[in-house]
Amino acid sequence: MGLLSRLVTLPVSSPLGGALWIARHVHQAAEREFRDPAAIRRALRNLERQLEDGEIDEETFEEAEAVLLERLREAAR
Repeated sequence: MGLLSRLVTLPVSSPLGGALWIARHVHQAAEREFRDPAAIRRALRNLERQLEDGEIDEETFEEAEAVLLERLREAAR
């Protein structure tokens, strides 16, 4: 891309490039958190607390627990 076309598209491409950079970094941070074993264990503890406090029923607990345990197994690979 030539210098002139870069200068002409700068008002549009610069904000768009910045937004894409931010989105990419947010996505990467979310992926790290999603795969972090410590975060998954915290979610399991929170889930157990919700069950004990009566905020969720046994069926909801078992479904969410299965998802979290699978994430934990994948994180260990």
